Amino acid sequence: MPMPMPATLPLPAAGIVAASPPTPVAATGAATYHRFRTIRLAATTASSSPSTSTSAVSSTPSSVRHSSKQLAGRAGISSKPSKPRVFFLDVNPLCFRGSQRSLSAFARWLALFFSHVSLRDPVIAVLDGEGGNEYRRRLLPSYKAHRTRGVGSGADSRVVDVLLGCNVPVVRVDGYEADDVVATLTEQVLQKGYRVVIASPDKDFKQLISDDVQLVMPIPEIGRWSFYTLRHYIAQYKCDPTADLSLRCFIGDEADGVPGIQHLVPGFGRKTAVKLLQKHGSLENLLNTAAVRTVGKDYAQDALTKHADYLRKNYAVLSLKRDVNVQLDDRWLSTRNTCNDTSVLSDFILMFYLTSSLNLRKAEAK
Repeated sequence: MPMPMPATLPLPAAGIVAASPPTPVAATGAATYHRFRTIRLAATTASSSPSTSTSAVSSTPSSVRHSSKQLAGRAGISSKPSKPRVFFLDVNPLCFRGSQRSLSAFARWLALFFSHVSLRDPVIAVLDGEGGNEYRRRLLPSYKAHRTRGVGSGADSRVVDVLLGCNVPVVRVDGYEADDVVATLTEQVLQKGYRVVIASPDKDFKQLISDDVQLVMPIPEIGRWSFYTLRHYIAQYKCDPTADLSLRCFIGDEADGVPGIQHLVPGFGRKTAVKLLQKHGSLENLLNTAAVRTVGKDYAQDALTKHADYLRKNYAVLSLKRDVNVQLDDRWLSTRNTCNDTSVLSDFILMFYLTSSLNLRKAEAK
């Protein structure tokens, strides 16, 4: 069942913002951080009277009282305290409805994300840098060749303003896609003892999934965000996420313009790839082994020896970089101040309504 929106944030109907054509920009590799204004809140402490607390405890017979450790054990949950979470918000995909750029889609998904997913946990928003996919296109010209440019110069400032107004730091590194920046910062966040949740529909992030890294995806069909964890991945693919990148080198990524090996060797499908990777662990191990001895049936052996360079190129294109020149700011790990969310999002939606109405009147007047 679709999750309802808060009553204070009415959502507009689908609104489309025309996309601007891409403008080639030289990659600089310089990180751009959009700082957010720090707003301090006075701490309030809720207290209850000792008599009330004692009464609540004593009203439960000792024979049925259990420690949190016992309850956790019965539920199959670890009794260890959970690590705090940090969310990465992949902004660009949220600004589209289908293949069309849409600010209303961004407002809708962001409102749901704040109110039902991240709550007050830290959120770091990441945008594609200028020329971010150029190095992948040099390797494979078909890579995202059909894609419209990201947030775009027209909508860019409005989207960033909303995020900053909601006390979300925004990071962009020219010469890199948002995926690479998220992968790099994820490593840094994990080193500080946090868990990471990546908010994005992009399946490229599945290669990062682990016990401490999970995804939360916007699902348009049901109108809500849905968590995707290590358990979900193993149930879906019957293999470990460490093999995800190697697996995708075989099956390709049609959405990103990365062809799989099937069009070269029609009989070489997912089932064959999974079986070989389960035995050899990674694409590189598999290719190195196939170069010196037989690893499978004739068609598979022939494909691995003839198309090794092709598969390695796919690996270079699909793998996320972990060495982007960007450093985590400890202030980004603070509890997010949510006091502005309702007013900022409401103002943004109102602005969208007014702009859409004005554009419609201009179109009708012509």
